[in-house]
Amino acid sequence: MTSVRVRGIYATALTQRFREADLDVVAASPPIRERFDADLPTREPDADVWMTGDRQGVGIVGDPAAAEDVRAVLAETGVDTLVWDADAPRGAVFDATVERALGSGAVVSLGDSEGDGGEKGTTEGFLPFDAADGYVEEDDDLRVQVHDPNPPWRDDRPVVGTELEVGGALASLVRGVDSLVAGTPGGSTDHELARTTEILPVDVPDEWGVRWQYAAEGAEMDALSGALSGLVERAEELEAVVDNADVEQDGPRVATPEATLWAWFGRESRFALDDARRDVTDTLTGHHRVKAGCEAASAAVDFAESLGAAPGSFPFDAVTDRFGPTEDDSVAIHHGKPAGDCFSLGRGDVVERNVEKAQVTVRREMTGGGTYDALGVDREAGDTATTRFTEGNWWYPTVYRGEEGSVKGTYINVSTPVEVFPDAVRYVDLHVDVIKHADGAVELVDEDELAAAVDAGHVTQELADRALDVAERVRRAVE
Repeated sequence: MTSVRVRGIYATALTQRFREADLDVVAASPPIRERFDADLPTREPDADVWMTGDRQGVGIVGDPAAAEDVRAVLAETGVDTLVWDADAPRGAVFDATVERALGSGAVVSLGDSEGDGGEKGTTEGFLPFDAADGYVEEDDDLRVQVHDPNPPWRDDRPVVGTELEVGGALASLVRGVDSLVAGTPGGSTDHELARTTEILPVDVPDEWGVRWQYAAEGAEMDALSGALSGLVERAEELEAVVDNADVEQDGPRVATPEATLWAWFGRESRFALDDARRDVTDTLTGHHRVKAGCEAASAAVDFAESLGAAPGSFPFDAVTDRFGPTEDDSVAIHHGKPAGDCFSLGRGDVVERNVEKAQVTVRREMTGGGTYDALGVDREAGDTATTRFTEGNWWYPTVYRGEEGSVKGTYINVSTPVEVFPDAVRYVDLHVDVIKHADGAVELVDEDELAAAVDAGHVTQELADRALDVAERVRRAVE
C-alpha cells in the first residue's frame, strides 16, 4: 500500500480523500491524528505532499509509482484541478551552465521546457553562492542538484546546489559533511536524535551526514531505522549514477531519483475539498477558498470553526470587508496558463464592489504600443481596461476604451472559476475567448490553442468541453 504524508491547509481534506482511495497516511501532524480515529503511524512515506507557499495548491515528491497514485487521487478532486510534472524535480541532477550572476547567486540553465503549443523554453535554476563548491562565473559548466523545487506558476526558480542530498520526511542525507549527524531539529548538537543516530543498526556511507527533521521527534526506533536505511540505499544508488555519468551524454539531466508533481486547485476543487473535510470535522462553506487568501484569513476561519460556526453560503461580503479587496484597493491580476506558468496582467484599482453579486470591478491604465490581442486595434497611451470579476464565474469581460472614453472592444476570457483574493484575482486561462469588436461583431477565438493544450496533456477533455460550452453560451449572450 502506498504511504503518504500531508501538510498544510489541505491536510484534513486530502487525508480523508487518500484514505478513501486506500492510501496509507503516515507521519500525520497532531491535529490530523486528533481528527481521525485511526492508526496513522510515524514512518517514512513513499510520497510527501505539502502546501505551496502561496497556498494555491500542493507539491508532491516521492517514489515515481507512489507519486502517480497521489496524482490519480488529486486529479479527481475537481474539474479545475490541474496537475503538472516538474521540469526540475527535487533531487534531480543536471549538468548545468551558468547564464548570469545575480547579487546572491547565479542563474543556471537546466535544459528545455515545453508550453501548451509545443513551444520550447528554458528551465532555469538559482544557485546560491553559498551552495556552490568554489567560485562561479558566467559560462561555467557545473553539476548541480535540485534541492528546493518551486511550482511552475511562481516566479521563483528552483534552488540548486553542488552538494548531493537525498531527502525524506523524517531525515535527509547530505554528502560532503565531516560528522555523522549533520543537523537536528533546532540545531542542537546534544539533541536526543543525535545520540540515537549512533546506536541505530544502519551504516551511513562515508562522507554522508544525517540531517534529522522535526517529524522524527518522538518516532519509534524501528521507524527511524527504517527511514535511515531507505535513505542510505537511495544515496548509494544516486552516488553510483552520478559519479559514473558520462559528461558527454545526450541532454543535461544526469539523474532523476524522485518524481515531483505540482497540483493547482481551482475554486470548484477547493469547495470539493470542503466537502471532504466536512466528513471529518466542522467546516465552513469556502473554508479552503478563504484560507488560500492569506495567513490572517486562515486564522479567522480556524477561530470561527472553533466556535462551532455552521456552514452556509460563501461569505464574500464578510471576507472582502475584513481582508479585501474593497473599493480603492489595488489588486493584481494573476493570469495562469494550462502549461503551469503564470504571469501578472498588472495591477489595477478596485472602482466598484458589489457584494450581492460577489463582484469587483478593476480599472487599469494602459501603456501605448502594439495592439489588443484578437481585437486588432492599436493600444495607445491613455487607454483604460475595465474588468468585471465575479467570484466563481468561468469567464470575465474586459472593456477597452480610448482616452476620450470610446469603446475599442470587449475581450471575454474563459477561465477556471475566478477567485478574488485580498491582493490578487486568480484563475487559469483556458485559451478560448469571445471577442466583441467596437462595431458589434462577435467571434469565438483560439479554439486551436485549447485543442493544443489538450493534446499536450495540460487540459483534460472534460475541462476543455466545459470551456467550449461556456464560450458558446457567452457568445450567444453578447451577440
